[in-house]
Amino acid sequence: MTRLGFYLARTLRLEAPLAAMGRPLDQMLSRMQGKVALVGNAQSLATARHGAEIDAADLILRINRAPMPAPLSHGTRTDVLCLATSLDAASLQRLNPGLILWLSPKRKRLPWAVASRRGFALPPLAGFQRLKALLGAPPTTGLMMIDLLSHSPATRIDLFGFDFFASRSLTGRRSAAQVPHDFGAEQAYVTALMARDARFHLHRDAGDDLRQD
Repeated sequence: MTRLGFYLARTLRLEAPLAAMGRPLDQMLSRMQGKVALVGNAQSLATARHGAEIDAADLILRINRAPMPAPLSHGTRTDVLCLATSLDAASLQRLNPGLILWLSPKRKRLPWAVASRRGFALPPLAGFQRLKALLGAPPTTGLMMIDLLSHSPATRIDLFGFDFFASRSLTGRRSAAQVPHDFGAEQAYVTALMARDARFHLHRDAGDDLRQD
């Protein structure tokens, strides 16, 4: 698609041509194999020492601006970027992900630099709408990716930097009351998911796993 065609499709919210710019979602998910680490942006992760464990994963997924204040806490690699916000060219070059998923339902915010990048995928809006109805609030980017990973062939899925906004985010100053998400509902969703899917492991800041193996 030409750049002009992209902006026209984005303005008119033409889902099919935008999705056709990227890879099919099932093809993208099929690449999420082995041990997967999904790294959230909770401030509390910056006080932890999970970096080596994160970097040891077969595939590392990060969210939105993907802050990495130190290798000791966050690791160094970004294989997949789970994006729902605009990102400048310098940040994209810094992260250099092999795959990018645009998870925001706001297609008008999808940047050309993301949609035209090799390894791009646009998950269907149905997933967002299903989670929104289930939670009673728009899901966070992290929860949407957790839900998608539950449909992947990954053998183990480690969640780092998810404290459900107890410590706020490394990329903003807003409180839980200032964002449109229901973090209590999201925590309950993840707890229920872990109960039925033993691949998921949610890590505390101190480094111990919330799943009792």
